[in-house]
Amino acid sequence: MGLTKTEIFSEEQNQMAALLKAMAHPARIAILQRILKSNTCICGDLVEELGLAQATISQHLKELKNAGIIQGTIEGVSICYCIEPKTWKLLQNQLGNFFASYKGEQNCC
Repeated sequence: MGLTKTEIFSEEQNQMAALLKAMAHPARIAILQRILKSNTCICGDLVEELGLAQATISQHLKELKNAGIIQGTIEGVSICYCIEPKTWKLLQNQLGNFFASYKGEQNCC
């Protein structure tokens, strides 16, 4: 399998692909949904809620944080996570524009 030639794609295309790749796991979607539902930072109660091992949750949180989708702050002995607002808005705008670009042609295929 060949390497992806990311340099032939726009910055926006590469950025959206990286963000979607970071989100592309059911556990990560569940984590994001839990953070969004709480509308506040989440500090450690994800293990009980999602039924996954702490190490697994930590790995998924790391991927989301590395992509810039969430941010974390240390509070005592735990790390609290919340949505990173700038990245979330960027993703919302990019996906909104992407989905809005479909014109709904009826005579296609």
